[in-house]
Amino acid sequence: MIKLCHVDKTYPNGNIALKDINIEIDKGEFVFFVGPSGAGKSTLAKLLLREEVPTAGEILVNGVNIAKLKHRQIPYYRRGIGVVFQDFRLLPEKTVYENVAFAMQVVEAPRREILRQVPAVLHLVGLSHKSRSKPSQLSGGEQQRVGLARAIVNNPPVLLADEPTGNLDPETSWEIMRLLVEINRRGTTVIMATHARDIVDTMKKRVVALEGGRVVRDEKQGSYDCEGDKIPGILS
Repeated sequence: MIKLCHVDKTYPNGNIALKDINIEIDKGEFVFFVGPSGAGKSTLAKLLLREEVPTAGEILVNGVNIAKLKHRQIPYYRRGIGVVFQDFRLLPEKTVYENVAFAMQVVEAPRREILRQVPAVLHLVGLSHKSRSKPSQLSGGEQQRVGLARAIVNNPPVLLADEPTGNLDPETSWEIMRLLVEINRRGTTVIMATHARDIVDTMKKRVVALEGGRVVRDEKQGSYDCEGDKIPGILS
């Protein structure tokens, strides 16, 4: 589904962010990207969102080289990727319902579909009773659940979560992780960048570790630090 082939990324200032990245992510996988700050996780996310293009190599999504997408094609490509941010990025003047519905309105979804889908995802994330609340009236965990609902309301095949538990306490973090697992169970590919060692070590999902812009580890059921069973054919 997603394939990065010998991907390099060097920024105009000469900063080398990624070096010879080779990764394959299959449909329905749950993958953690781990590594220290500056390892390349954010750049990788920007490449997958087509906010940046690689300096060398290819990124194929369902067989399409996304670096070659025309400008007008990029918004359509991005509709297939839901994004969850560490800082929530909710619209403060809108209610919970309106924040989630807005994600459907921008892709011109029919009103009847919005009326059906928004309540369904709010129920999934446990916020049906908060639909008329503003973000300022919510806890951090509730705001992140709104962000998650917004990310999945258009049924994207891929969910990209950038430090989704970074601003949350441990108990709330696990609530978010349980939702991500449920979303993944329903068929969505989940890619999560994180520094949350305890979450990665407990969940035993696939772990791709980055360091200095390179993939240094790729484990099927990995830990934040420890070696596991490497996936053959991914690393050379």
